[in-house]
Amino acid sequence: MSGTEKNNWLEKVRAMVGREALPPQTAADPVNLPMIRRWCEAMGESDPKYLDGTAAPPAMLFVWTMGHFRAGPGREGGTLLGLDLVEAAGFTSVVATNVEEEYLRELRCGDVLTQRITLDAISEEKKTGLGVGHFVTYRYEFSDQKGEVVGRTLFRVLKFRPPAKTNETAARVDTDTAGVTQPLHPRPAITRDGAFFWEGLNQRKLLVRKCGSCGRLHHPPGPMCPDCNSLEWTTQQCSGRGRIHSFVVVHQPQIPGFQYPLPVALVDLEEGVRIVANLRDIAPGKVRINMPVEVEFVEVGKDFVIPAFRERQAG
Repeated sequence: MSGTEKNNWLEKVRAMVGREALPPQTAADPVNLPMIRRWCEAMGESDPKYLDGTAAPPAMLFVWTMGHFRAGPGREGGTLLGLDLVEAAGFTSVVATNVEEEYLRELRCGDVLTQRITLDAISEEKKTGLGVGHFVTYRYEFSDQKGEVVGRTLFRVLKFRPPAKTNETAARVDTDTAGVTQPLHPRPAITRDGAFFWEGLNQRKLLVRKCGSCGRLHHPPGPMCPDCNSLEWTTQQCSGRGRIHSFVVVHQPQIPGFQYPLPVALVDLEEGVRIVANLRDIAPGKVRINMPVEVEFVEVGKDFVIPAFRERQAG
C-alpha cells in the first residue's frame, strides 16, 4: 500500500472520531432479579445483596443492552463505525483487546439502560510480532431512564495485518461453497498446563484434568488443584454428554474463521465440570437452557481439532 493510499483511509477514519459508532441501543427489559440471579449462578457470585435484588453486579453493565445488532445507514450488519475501512486496508486480524470500565452507581431493579457508542481514537501504526497494526478505541456510555450516566467503558482493539500466507497457512477451500476460500480458524495459545487437552482432541478424546491428591476434576486446566492446591494430576476422559448451562449468541466483533451469528455455550458435562464451546447445527433462536447436547470433534486445520456441541437426540 502506498503512503498516499494509507493516509487516505487513515484520514477518513480519523475524520469519524467523535461520531456515533452504532445507533443508541435501549435495553429491551429493565434490570430485573431473575436475570441477576441467573448471571450470578453462571458466574459463581454469591453476594446476598445481588441475590435479593438490592443491586445488580456492576460487571453486568453490558448484559442489559445486549441484543441483535440492527443494520442502519452506513452500518450494514451492525459493524462498528470505521472498522470496515480498517479491514479494507488489510488490517483484518485481532491480536489484543482491552476494556476499561467505570461504574458511577449501582444498578437497581427497574432501571432501563441505554447504550451509546462513539469512535474515540485510532492510533498511529504499531509494530507487533505478528505484523503492523492500529489500536482502534470505542467509548461506551450507559445512562438510565432519567438520562443519568451510570457507567462508561473504553473498548480498545489492536487490528493487525497478517503476514503473507505460506503454503502451510494458506486459506483453506470450503468444498461446500464451490471453491470459495475461507480464512483459517484461529489457533489458541497452548501452554504446558493445557497441552494434554488439545492433544486429546486430536485423538477424538475430551480430557479434563483430575487432581492426583483429592480427585477433583477441574476445567479449564490450571497449574494446581483449586481445592487442595496439589500439583499432582492426571486426566480423565469425559463422555462428551451434557446440558447447556448458559449461552450467548455472538454478533460482534466478527473474527475471520467463524460464521456469525455464533452461538457459544457453557455446558455442564455429566462428570460435573463445565466447558465453553461453540454450538453446531443449532439455529441461534433454537438454543435453550438445559438443552441436552453431545460433543463433536471438528477438524479445522491440519492436526488441529476443536470441541463443539450439537443437540443430543433422545435415547
